[in-house]
Amino acid sequence: QVQPVESGGGLVQAGGSLRLSCAPSGRTFGLYAMGWFRQVPGKEREFVAAIDWSGSNTYYADSVKGRFTISRNNAKNTVYLQMNSLKPEDTAIYYCAAGRSVYTGGPTFIGDYWGQGTQVTVSS
Repeated sequence: QVQPVESGGGLVQAGGSLRLSCAPSGRTFGLYAMGWFRQVPGKEREFVAAIDWSGSNTYYADSVKGRFTISRNNAKNTVYLQMNSLKPEDTAIYYCAAGRSVYTGGPTFIGDYWGQGTQVTVSS
């Protein structure tokens, strides 16, 4: 079992960058695919990006493709979300999750263990 812990959120101006980190506790981090989701109050949580256990395969929501990059360092038990060219509509609470990818047509990430979230606010 792992317990993701997010960090790196904050306030940034539109067009700026932030890097989120997620350092799950537990010894089995390297066995899990990892994903990032985000949620705005009153709306459903939405998928942002995911990466497989090895870091070889990544996939993204269309809304962040080309702007966000997910990566991981298994030696440091950490997964990152580099967010560039941020827009006000990226404002949300960002959650890290450990889980698995299922492939039925396209890949879908299923989160099994979730962090508490970190706030990202992008001002216009």
